[in-house]
Amino acid sequence: MTQAYCRILAALLGAIFALAPLVSRAAFMADPDKLYAEMKAAYDKGNAQGWTFYNQEYYLSTIFNTGRAYSLQRSTDPAYPQIEQTTVDIAAGLHYDPLINHEAVPWYVREAAAYVERNNSDPAEQAKAKGLLDRVDALEDPAALAQYADQDAGALVQQYPRDANALLLRVEADWRGWLLTHDPSWRSLALARANNIDFPLADLPETWGPGFLNAVLNASHGAEGYTPDDVTNAQALETRIAQLPQLKTIASVNALTHARLMTTLAPADEYFGPMGMSILGIRNELNRVNYLIGYGYAKQESPMAVQVATSIDDLHKVYPRDRDLPQLLYDVYSTLQKIDTPDAQSERAHVRAVLTVEYQDTEQARKLLENG
Repeated sequence: MTQAYCRILAALLGAIFALAPLVSRAAFMADPDKLYAEMKAAYDKGNAQGWTFYNQEYYLSTIFNTGRAYSLQRSTDPAYPQIEQTTVDIAAGLHYDPLINHEAVPWYVREAAAYVERNNSDPAEQAKAKGLLDRVDALEDPAALAQYADQDAGALVQQYPRDANALLLRVEADWRGWLLTHDPSWRSLALARANNIDFPLADLPETWGPGFLNAVLNASHGAEGYTPDDVTNAQALETRIAQLPQLKTIASVNALTHARLMTTLAPADEYFGPMGMSILGIRNELNRVNYLIGYGYAKQESPMAVQVATSIDDLHKVYPRDRDLPQLLYDVYSTLQKIDTPDAQSERAHVRAVLTVEYQDTEQARKLLENG
C-alpha cells in the first residue's frame, strides 16, 4: 500500500466512513409466530376452497415469509426443519421458478432445498430438492434460467390448463427469457402463446405487460428484428387489443410498479453483513471506494467493495422490499464493474443476478438489461 493511498484512506475514514458496531446479522422485524399463524390460515383456506391455483400460490407465499423469518431469527427452533421440508414440497409441487416468482427468495429456497437434500433420504424428496437447487443455481446463467422458466411455466399450464394465472405465467416466462437473454426466439414464443384464444389478454399485469404490448405494436407495424410469424401473431393480438379499451392505459401505470412493491425502509439503526454496516455506512463506504477507484486504487479496494456488496445482499434477505434496494444493487454493481479482480467479478455476477431476476421490474434492472 503506497503512502499516498494511506493518506487518502485516512482522510476519508475521518471524514465520511461511519462503520457500525459489529453484529452477527441484522434483526428481522417480522414476527415468526404471526407469520406461522398466517401460513396455517392459508392452509385452512386452501383446504376449504379446494386448492385452486391461486390458493396454492398464496400458501406458498406465506411459507416463504415464515421460512425467511425462522431462518433469520429461529434457525435452531425444532419447528424450522419441518418448515424447510414444507417449503420444498410445496415449491416443487408448484414448479417454483425464480424468474417468474416475485418473492425475492432464491437464497431461502436454496437453504431449504440444501437441508432436505442433506437430511431426507427419500429419493422422491431428494429429487425435489435437487430440482429446486438446479433452478436457484442457474441464477447467474440467463440461458439456463430462461429454459427452466419455460419448462416450469409449461408444467403449471398442464397442471392448471384453463387457469388465467397459469396462462399468464407461461407468456411471462418467455417474455422474461427474452429480456434476460436477448434471444429473440423467446420473444417469438411469447407472442405465439399470447395469440391463443384462451390467453387472458385483458389481464396483462402492469409489470411486464407494457413492454410486451410495445413489442406487439412494433411487430405489427413492421419494426426490424421480427419474424414473419411474429408479425402475424402481433397483428392478430392488436386486433384483439382494439376490442379491449382498458388496455390503452396500461403503459401509463407502469411507473407505479416499483413504488407499489418496494414499500419498506430498513431502519437506520440495523446492521448488515459480516462487518455490521448500517444503511448510512453502506452508502458512505460505497462513496469512499469509488473515490479511491478514481485515484487508481481499484485492486486495493476490491476486498472492501466485496464486503459492501455482501452487506447489501444481507439487506436484501432481511428487507426484500426496501425501496432503496434496487438503486443500492445497481450502484454496487457499477462499482464492482470497475474492479478487475476475480472476487469482485464473481460478486458482480451475483449482484447482477439478484437485481435482474428478483427485481426485474425496477428501473435499475431494466437499465442494466438494456445496456447489456
